[in-house]
Amino acid sequence: MADTGDGYKVISDNRQARYLYEILETFEVGIELKGTEVKSIRQGKANLQDGYALIRNGEAWLINVHISPHATAGEYFNHEPRRTRRLLMHRGELRKLIGKVEEKGLTLVPLKMYLKRGWVKISLGLGKGKKLFDKREDLRKRQDQRDMQRAMKQF
Repeated sequence: MADTGDGYKVISDNRQARYLYEILETFEVGIELKGTEVKSIRQGKANLQDGYALIRNGEAWLINVHISPHATAGEYFNHEPRRTRRLLMHRGELRKLIGKVEEKGLTLVPLKMYLKRGWVKISLGLGKGKKLFDKREDLRKRQDQRDMQRAMKQF
């Protein structure tokens, strides 16, 4: 959990998403949670790794994101770790998103989960799957940048 100077605290970061997808656009969305889920998130026990978002019946849903059950809550009051959660966003954004997701090959991927002024927010990316040669090209560019930085440091 990293606390940035902007007033928000990053809980979980999906770094693999930027490797697997070319992110075209990002959206900041809220998420509908239960009390024990919020407590677990504040302790940093959330994982966005295999998560994705879908749009069904005019609503956005977050699927397959793992939020660990809260330790001190009883079994009856606790939540299911991988339950489907509703995402909260403006109608205009949602309409715009529906049009873009219906295009060929675009996916909604959660990039970051963070606390902003006490509210749990998710940075949702509209991504297009990368091919193997795209991934290799990115790795090559990153390696070239590192080599240039090392060369500049020596002089």
